[in-house]
Amino acid sequence: MDGFPITLSTPPEHQGPLPEAVDVAVIGGGIVGLMAAWALAREGQRVLVCEKGRMAGEQSGRNWGWVRQQGRDLAEMPLMIEALRIWRGLPGPLRRATGFRQTGITYLARTEAHLAAYEHWLDGARAFGLDSQLLSRQGAETMLPNAAGWIGALHTPSDGQAEPLRAVPALARAAAEDGVTIRENCAVRGLHLSAGRVAGIETEAGAVRCERVILAGGAWSSLFLRAHGLSLPQLSVTSSVSVTGPLPELLPGAAADDRFAIRRRADGGYTLTPWSRHEFFIGPAAFRHLLPFLPQFLADPASTRFRPMAPAGFPDAWRRSGRRGESPYEACRILDPRPAAGDLSAVRQHFARAFPAIGRPPIVRQWAGMIDVTPDSLPVIDHTPIPGLTVATGMSGHGFGIGPGVAGALADLAMGRRPRHDLSPFRWGRFRRFRQPPSSAI
Repeated sequence: MDGFPITLSTPPEHQGPLPEAVDVAVIGGGIVGLMAAWALAREGQRVLVCEKGRMAGEQSGRNWGWVRQQGRDLAEMPLMIEALRIWRGLPGPLRRATGFRQTGITYLARTEAHLAAYEHWLDGARAFGLDSQLLSRQGAETMLPNAAGWIGALHTPSDGQAEPLRAVPALARAAAEDGVTIRENCAVRGLHLSAGRVAGIETEAGAVRCERVILAGGAWSSLFLRAHGLSLPQLSVTSSVSVTGPLPELLPGAAADDRFAIRRRADGGYTLTPWSRHEFFIGPAAFRHLLPFLPQFLADPASTRFRPMAPAGFPDAWRRSGRRGESPYEACRILDPRPAAGDLSAVRQHFARAFPAIGRPPIVRQWAGMIDVTPDSLPVIDHTPIPGLTVATGMSGHGFGIGPGVAGALADLAMGRRPRHDLSPFRWGRFRRFRQPPSSAI
């Protein structure tokens, strides 16, 4: 099953009875929500995770599998260092089940400008005590064949990887054994409020009383918030992934230059992806949030291909699919966007030029995932204006690796404690200057 994303044909594992009341309800079965739920359960809280489709059915099971400190925004670094500690500290059988291993991550430079950017990042990251190091051309050649002409690299030996399809389901089983109640095929249609505060959730299977809710809905979070009168600048882009058949080992870990990225998988193949190439399907939110996102699009216009209309069923669709009375989360239980075949074909060619002894690798599967992004590419991890509702979204492609590190801070927020890390860079109100009056018309 490695490399074959979860679909609705995958039998659900978690179908227990829906409790009448819990202490905390978590909306979304990705790694961020799951790990926060597990952290709360270890404190003795009664926790329910509701997933509209399958655990890790969307981006938590469709990502590259990198667990990296390297290249992170420095604001995320404390959370990422904690995440790596948690990944590394998983009990042996669970760690093996997730496929986690520390094999290093390398950024390869084709130009002096790339190398200077890596050096600039390293200057700031040194304060965190990382083992990252700049490599000369000779150092890069020692690590990898160098037909591509890389002039140097940035390498972090302690960074790691895990197998996304295996990791979150394995973590979910462990969390369930520790008392987390998980329900798949159980969309949350909305919140129940009393005197303006959270009083429960309404699921497709019935109501559940609770006074605290964590929204970790990935690409669906903004749509859910909007239904409750809250506007959050969040858009989603698709990222395509391919998996090769078994190949000779080029390196044990992961590497990328400005064109493509590779990761050595546990099954002997490679995950092969464009480094920075996305598709954006234009929907109503693109117009609502044009101002905050415009600088991001203008800074690197070549990285995003614009599509004229978000398909029915997408979070930002012009029209909704499904039966009358059905929520959008039931109409599309698992986002399964079509991969960009042209981009993946180009990546195969880049790979062949970099590694001519192998040539164009055999591809056994391709897919795409939908990445929830914010205007500054940092997540929102904060209380919302609705008392009792905490949100963790907009991971901007960083969620899989950093998810375990977000969990403790998210649990602190949900319990009304001072967070263990500085979350001010991720505050809810930082996009206030772009705020528009919420509307239920779209």
